[in-house]
Amino acid sequence: MKENVPVATIMTKSVVKLNITDSLSKAENLFKVHQIRHIPVVSKNEIVGMLSQTDLMKIGIPDFDEENEKLTSTVYNMFTIEQVMTKNVVCVTSFTTIKEVTKIFSENEFRALPVVYEGKLVGIVTTTDIIRYFLNHYSEC
Repeated sequence: MKENVPVATIMTKSVVKLNITDSLSKAENLFKVHQIRHIPVVSKNEIVGMLSQTDLMKIGIPDFDEENEKLTSTVYNMFTIEQVMTKNVVCVTSFTTIKEVTKIFSENEFRALPVVYEGKLVGIVTTTDIIRYFLNHYSEC
């Protein structure tokens, strides 16, 4: 297995992202439509935070039905993305190796990292991407 493979080879390049001024309702919709668990938050394409499904669950009503939809919207309208998102996000560059990213994940509680190039968001890498990478390489052995 190669040790210096850049994370750019496994990251998601077409990133679903939120603007700092977007609503939490929009965020919830993006999570559902794209079946994802983490969304980078940007301001002028520069990363300012990360929002996860777990962040929304902390303030909302997960897996609601139509009767609870209005209540959830009311709860979401009480907060901004900036209030709920994780700030001071650890980012990696597209040249960071998969090995380095794996080490970052193993030493921290988060499960997704924004990938930046020259300060601009260019991708996202998740623990799922890492697992798939290693599974593909184990099948080669």
